[in-house]
Amino acid sequence: MREGVKTMRDPTVDVAAPELKFTALDLTDADASGVFEGYASLFDREDLARDVIVPGAFRQSLSERGAQGVRMLYQHDPAHPIGVWERIEEDALGLKVRGRLTLETEKARDVLFLMRAGAIDGLSIGFKAKRTRREARSGVRRILDLQLWEISIVTFPMMPGARVLGVKSTPFAGAIPTERQFERWLVREAGFTRSAARTLMRSGYDGLKSQRDAGTDTNGETADLSGQLRRLTALIKSATT
Repeated sequence: MREGVKTMRDPTVDVAAPELKFTALDLTDADASGVFEGYASLFDREDLARDVIVPGAFRQSLSERGAQGVRMLYQHDPAHPIGVWERIEEDALGLKVRGRLTLETEKARDVLFLMRAGAIDGLSIGFKAKRTRREARSGVRRILDLQLWEISIVTFPMMPGARVLGVKSTPFAGAIPTERQFERWLVREAGFTRSAARTLMRSGYDGLKSQRDAGTDTNGETADLSGQLRRLTALIKSATT
């Protein structure tokens, strides 16, 4: 999804209409102090606009601007800054962020209440694409380098799969998940197809590798075993550190 944000002005850039990319949010266990962390973007995941952000796309921008140079907004409205980003970094899964809502302001308090109630369910990055490559056969645009301007808390997600966790929360609230809950977690969080998730649960790594070697899962989708395992490893690490 691409939209012009005509009211945005940033003294470090001369373009006033960033592109927007959304990821889903699940923050009902947001820290009462207003601190939260999660992923603002996922690598190698096609979104509904047929775009894919590749690993390393944020590296130059973060080197130049740092977390302090990226604004935290509500609904991409520059009139509503609601906090600060304390840490923004790339890892194997995507763009991992840690933010703090400024609860001294009424808008930030409202946002926290809405997040914890599950009424707000998205993050969105505002950026300028600097270097891209269009795949002629599929039409997918791969974003190789971008300038990150802001990350907003928004109502409507666009990129399926990413989730933001409260700093003090853990998957399944520390309980042993049911088989169905674990399958859904593998699909929604780690990016496995449903059949690949079931294969991993029932047949382990050997079964998943056999499925990958066959070239497709039961839904006819190409199995990306290495990417799936990288995402799964990153999720497990983020949940246990």
